Amino acid sequence: MKPAEIHPQQQRENPEPQEGSNPMPWFVIVLTALLLGFGVLYIARSAIVNAPALGDGRSSAELLGAAPASAGAAVDGAAIYASRCVACHQAGGTGLPGVFPPLAGSEWVAGKETTLAALVLHGVSGALTVKGSTYNGAMPAFGAQLQDAELAAVLTHVRSQWGNAAAPVTADTVATVRKETAARTEPFKGDAELMPLK
Repeated sequence: MKPAEIHPQQQRENPEPQEGSNPMPWFVIVLTALLLGFGVLYIARSAIVNAPALGDGRSSAELLGAAPASAGAAVDGAAIYASRCVACHQAGGTGLPGVFPPLAGSEWVAGKETTLAALVLHGVSGALTVKGSTYNGAMPAFGAQLQDAELAAVLTHVRSQWGNAAAPVTADTVATVRKETAARTEPFKGDAELMPLK
């Protein structure tokens, strides 16, 4: 067997690097241990339940979808709007062009409270005209998700924000509309069904 022939190109190459006996620097080991210890202590000392004021203002009950503490409990319409409506209608009530209509200056918001309540209870699909522009998004029904007092609170909030100055909506009004439209099983078909109620 002949010894392996070494070509001139191979002789030019540097040898493969080896770690050798150089250990990881001590300061890197100490820093890693300190960071790990800090992380464990931070998690161990953190409270599981923080005050709502430290977050977006919602209580644990709201985040879990629990009902208000009692029938007479005050309901925060702004908090419900922030948790249920802001993603589509935006924080300033401006909506998203062509998809989600604005609530600011909307004739639907300032119009008949019974029509607005029915719209939110059962949702809308199809073309809806707001402030002269047509929107083709879909709004989900909130009748099964929110109680009458919660719906009244969010509707009152919307009717009093962003330049809107319509009368408040009561829980009794929402309850009446819910009862009158109880047979409805699908969203309103945009302008086709809502214009007569306007």
